[in-house]
Amino acid sequence: MAAIEVRGVYKTFRIPHEVHTTLTERVLALFRSISYERFEALCGVDLRIEPGAFVGIIGRNGSGKSTLLKVMAGLLIPDAGTVRVSGSMCELLELGLGFSPELTVRENVTLYASILGYPRRQLAARVKQAIKFAELDRFRDAKLKNLSTGMCMRLGFATALQADSDILLLDEILAVGDAEFQQKCLGTFVELKQQRKTIVLVSHDLDQVRRFCDDVVLFDAGRVVARGAPEAVIERYLQLLVPSPSPRQAMGG
Repeated sequence: MAAIEVRGVYKTFRIPHEVHTTLTERVLALFRSISYERFEALCGVDLRIEPGAFVGIIGRNGSGKSTLLKVMAGLLIPDAGTVRVSGSMCELLELGLGFSPELTVRENVTLYASILGYPRRQLAARVKQAIKFAELDRFRDAKLKNLSTGMCMRLGFATALQADSDILLLDEILAVGDAEFQQKCLGTFVELKQQRKTIVLVSHDLDQVRRFCDDVVLFDAGRVVARGAPEAVIERYLQLLVPSPSPRQAMGG
């Protein structure tokens, strides 16, 4: 049985042509019709991911990568198609989502850990491990609003890792913290790969994709356009980034 199976998934967003920035504009907009543009984020996506696979998803901005992960995680409902997941899942898509700035580091991790489903018997130990991994022992009783954005991101990453899920969905999360902390995160992914966790990584860092992924999927315009060995798919992606010459340039004029 596949860890994740995506079949015929479509997802469309409506984008308003007018953007209202003031309260007056928003009130006036209630009394007139608004035109929208349809943006097809996912167009009939089929994707099967086997247990223990480390799959990279690459593509240009707006190609549908992050939307697919949110559909896999159940954060977005597809307009059509199905997503089937076998096993527990943890998504690291928006680090620190759900944290309260008025709570302390320890209170936030305890709350977040409960939401992620930490076993009750292990809760205290897991919370302690998360704070230690994030290198925030000194700040465990400080309110989150007094911490830097980088500290909060490290805390979100460390907390989510403690969930010990079968499947991890990762969206550009390897940019967390400074270079030293990033190396610690990369070491963690080596361990997760050795444990045969199923990991889906969306990243623009092609070196990290080469290093960790066994299988790479290339997205473009909401569709899977290539899948296979990392080097071959990355080469295809780099070709997409090269602008096509105009007819005049092609003729040498």
